[in-house]
Amino acid sequence: MYQIIDGKKIAQEIKEELKEQVAALKADGKTLCLAVIQVGNDPASSVYVGNKKKACAYIGIDSLSYELPEDTTQEDLLDLVKALNADKKVNGILVQLPLPQHIDEETIIQTISPDKDVDGFHMRNVGALCVGSKGFVSCTPLGIIQLLKRSQIEIEGKRCVVLGRSNIVGKPMSLLLLQENGTVTICHSRTKEIKEITRQADILIVAIGKPKLVDDTYIKEGAVVIDVGIHRDENNKLCGDVDFEKAASHTSAITPVPGGVGPMTIAMLMYNCVNAIN
Repeated sequence: MYQIIDGKKIAQEIKEELKEQVAALKADGKTLCLAVIQVGNDPASSVYVGNKKKACAYIGIDSLSYELPEDTTQEDLLDLVKALNADKKVNGILVQLPLPQHIDEETIIQTISPDKDVDGFHMRNVGALCVGSKGFVSCTPLGIIQLLKRSQIEIEGKRCVVLGRSNIVGKPMSLLLLQENGTVTICHSRTKEIKEITRQADILIVAIGKPKLVDDTYIKEGAVVIDVGIHRDENNKLCGDVDFEKAASHTSAITPVPGGVGPMTIAMLMYNCVNAIN
């Protein structure tokens, strides 16, 4: 029988721990504030921003919300980011992605102060992760490590395969697994004989961006499978990159979609915000 890894439950445990930490910081006269910037009114982005605000309110972090029109210029957005960089009351800055096409995302990300980059996307924080020094880590991979650890799943010495090489999930995920002494392989769209590689994985992290791509033929019997994807299927139901129905019975543990990795991303954003004060 396989274990369903309950991301909602684990995320709630982390938020409760953070709530206590924030209360202790406030008792010492320290306050925390996250600034969230959204450009345009993309429905999915609006949901994510709303969830981030709710999480801040729950654990006691102040939040500033900047909802800018779709036609905001890159220069105006950069000016706002620079003003928040200089604002000593603001501990963290988050610019919700994606941005409108006329704005260069990389320019905006690299303008955020690395000391306030709670998304962990700034090149200084990415470099810190590469060499194992202190810095903010991208929230989704950080959350996956917590999912594994809090589910008593050993990483050390295990063969770990990461499907996907994005800067937000795949690359930082592989580095975090290395830090935990996993033996890591990255697969991507140009990888040949991909199933032969994934079937060797004790831990398979799937962040490929294609709905229900991974079925039982990709999975070693008894592997741990973490599904990062989120999509709508033909019936408008949420699904992941893994075909849960076909894959689950071949695993020892698996994350569902929804309720697996998703809640952890916001929990770890809150974790980064709390650690921004140190």
